[in-house]
Formats: sequence, C-alpha cells, structure tokens
Amino acid sequence: MLILLPPSEGKADAGTGRRLDLNRLSLPELTPARQGVLAALMALGSGGDEAAALAALGLSAGQRGELARNARLDRVATAPAGQVYTGVLYEALDLASLPAPAQRAARRTVLISSGLWGAVRLTDRIPPYRCPIGAKLPGVGALSAYWRQALPPAMAAAAGDGPVLDLRSGAYAATWTPRGELAGRTVTVRVLHERETAAGPTRSVVSHFNKATKGRLVRDLLVAAARPRTAAGLVTALRDLKYTVEEQPTPAGRPRQLDIVVTEL
Repeated sequence: MLILLPPSEGKADAGTGRRLDLNRLSLPELTPARQGVLAALMALGSGGDEAAALAALGLSAGQRGELARNARLDRVATAPAGQVYTGVLYEALDLASLPAPAQRAARRTVLISSGLWGAVRLTDRIPPYRCPIGAKLPGVGALSAYWRQALPPAMAAAAGDGPVLDLRSGAYAATWTPRGELAGRTVTVRVLHERETAAGPTRSVVSHFNKATKGRLVRDLLVAAARPRTAAGLVTALRDLKYTVEEQPTPAGRPRQLDIVVTEL
C-alpha cells in the first residue's frame, strides 16, 4: 500500500543535522526536477525585487523572513520530513508516538507531496522551507504544471502493484492523477462532518477537521498493521477500524472516491 499525504504549511523552525543532499532523497529520478525548483526558489529569495518574490510565493510583507530562509536552503541543517511538517494532519498522526512496527510501516508506505521536492518519504532529510504548490517561479513556471511533467513515472513506480490511499489536498492531487489500471487501485477520501440541526442531519467539509481525521485514519491503519492488497481491501480495512465509509459512484478509469463521515471533532 502507498499512502499519499499533503505537506503542511506549518514547519519546524530549524533542522538538526547535516545539510541538504539531493542525491540522498527517495525517488532519485526526481533529482533533476528538484534541482530546478531549488535553484529557482533560492534565487528568488536572494533577488532584489522583494515585492515580486513575495507575490510569487503568495506571502505577505510580514513573511519576508521566509525569503531569507529559502535563500539558504543548501546551507542550513536538515531534519527528517516527518519532523519538518508540523501541521494539523501531522499532529494527529503523531509519528513519534507510534509503536516501532507502525513507524517502520510508515517509512515504507508514506509519501508526502511537496511543491519543492515533488514527493518525499518521512525519513528524507530536508530543511524547513516555504514553497506552496500554487507558486510560479522564474524559469520554472507554475509548480503544479511543472510537477505534472516530472511525477508520473516516479509515482507509478512507487505505487507498485498495491492499492494507493490518496489523502492529498486538491492542489497537490493535481500534480499527479493515477490513470488506467492504477486508478482502479487508488482510493481518494473526503471527510464529512455530520451534525444534527433543527432541520435534520447536515454534512459539511471542515478544513481543520478534515486534516485531523486524515491524520488519525493513517495512524489507525499503521497501528492495526493493515496490509490491504486491493482497493476493496483498503475500504474493508477502514470499515474494520469502525470508520463510517460511503463510496461514491466514479467513472471508469478514475480513482475510487470515499466519504468518511464523522460526528465528533
């Protein structure tokens, strides 16, 4: 099974170990593409047009410190990606507290999407950075389109012949869409919050709730040592973990779409 996660906007303040070495990252076929984005991002951070650099990354004037950090990405300490990302999903996943077998499974199965790296594993050492997928970098262009060209072979190879649990947000999901037979092995998830109102039960998507539920869902699968071999087996594993799962109709050749319905925050 391959589990795809989005990155988090929140990141650790600093790394703790050696400097960045692109040649040590997983999915080495992405190295040339990573080099292109890294060089563009560092040049943007050290360039003279601060206003243009902030606009390219969607940052405010109060976030100009992110530009300086980006300019030094090849010279600062790194940390495992699983420690660099600190947002709601990763807090709910709580990697550090997982039992040892679940941590080993996480290292094998989880890939994190990234506007800078394309995709990394939890153990890949990266520096904290700021590079949203919506950025448009000089010489590289729109990152979503850039990664759509580079990611497909690497992601297909990483998926192998097992199921794929795709928990990426929409912008990151746009960088790679499974096609053909692989799409039939891929499951996407939407989290719906159901609550009672005077008019009866209502459902809505809540961003914070969505991220936290996805983090807990991955944690539960890892702790349970779930090893589904098919998309149907993955759906069964989620139901066995007591999740309320509703499958939506999907066209042939597209990933299966699941709604996870929750009632508690």
